[in-house]
Amino acid sequence: MRRIGVEQEMFLVDRGWLPAPVAMEVLARLGDGGYTTELARFNLEVNLEPLRLAGDCFRALEQNLREVVEKVRRAAKEEGADVLLTGILPSLSKSDLSLDNLTPRDRYYALNEAVNRLRGGPARLHIEGIDELDVEHDSVMVEGCNTSYQVHMQVSAEEAPRFYNISQTIVAPVLAASTNSPLLFGKRLWSETRIALFQQSVDTRCAMPHLRERSARVRFGEQWVRDSITELFREDIARFWVLLPTKIEDDPFALLDAGQVPPLKALQLHNSTVYRWNRPCYGVADGRAHLRIECRALPSGPTVQDEVANTAFWAGAVLGAVAEYGDITKLLDFDEAKGNFLSAARHGLGASFAWVNGKTSGAKELILQRLLPIAREGLKDAGVDADDIDHYLGIVEARVKSEGTGAHWLCRSLAAIKNEGTRAQR
Repeated sequence: MRRIGVEQEMFLVDRGWLPAPVAMEVLARLGDGGYTTELARFNLEVNLEPLRLAGDCFRALEQNLREVVEKVRRAAKEEGADVLLTGILPSLSKSDLSLDNLTPRDRYYALNEAVNRLRGGPARLHIEGIDELDVEHDSVMVEGCNTSYQVHMQVSAEEAPRFYNISQTIVAPVLAASTNSPLLFGKRLWSETRIALFQQSVDTRCAMPHLRERSARVRFGEQWVRDSITELFREDIARFWVLLPTKIEDDPFALLDAGQVPPLKALQLHNSTVYRWNRPCYGVADGRAHLRIECRALPSGPTVQDEVANTAFWAGAVLGAVAEYGDITKLLDFDEAKGNFLSAARHGLGASFAWVNGKTSGAKELILQRLLPIAREGLKDAGVDADDIDHYLGIVEARVKSEGTGAHWLCRSLAAIKNEGTRAQR
């Protein structure tokens, strides 16, 4: 039985649409229910219960998301705030990223200290789009500019390599259809600026060559998985310093000898500080171990319905492409998949992709002619209701045909008011 789950991040904003640092107060009003903090006081996250990938799961997911977002909205209004779903809040300013707005939890203070220590100096952000951004910042608070919508799918150990490689292939066109973060500090940058911003904000590679980590902690990866998903865990343990140590009370080997499943808390904690855009996750539920592939590249918003449509497209495309292409490593070079991902982040639906068997395709053409039909078959084979398939994939199809992504809308809106008010007001 295959399951999917999501994590919803969101911004808290005041009546002037500026960031509202009231997350702790809102959480106190919410109580239990999967709600949790994020790095910044103006961000919140909620983890939803996984659903069986079949039947009316996407309709149920939309209903669940609407309920949890509305619950946050009601609690936020008691604090004079509201909820906004967007990848990067356009009204953020650099002054909002002071440590005063760091969420007061030991984990975040430790993360900030560890990243600064390893980096040996401030983070430098350099992103070029229509405009150019070149700034320095001395904490991890820049990461608080981002909110994402993360979707994960449960897989077996045997099928995990094939599914992970397909996820690496599919993420570029799915991202191209979902971009929602073109603006940062008033600059028009990438269609999905979150991708560049997140990688640079927690880059711990030191300027000293003999101390330099060879890979960024936020990354697409370096090669296909060959035989086992454990290749990724081994690589991340070998490449990256532990940022957040934890006390381990259980002996995993003793638990195995006793016929129990070890939680591997140290692995899970380290894995949470190495940010692959498609991340393998190990977990234990009801005494049973499981693996998940987590897509971290999609932005929050612009609406709950859009997010669920993106989920259906991603899940269906992964399932359908596994059936369609099998071992993708024989059909597409890894560097081409990596280049596709960066092209999608930069250009959205204007991207051009290398595809299987040496072919190239524009993003719109590939999505409409190849991947939406593949996603449809994937969801159909999984037993998803036909009406749900038509509804949610139809949203993606209409969005792609009209080029109506959040990123396109934001840029067009900004251009339409370019002579009105101040830049901050716009």
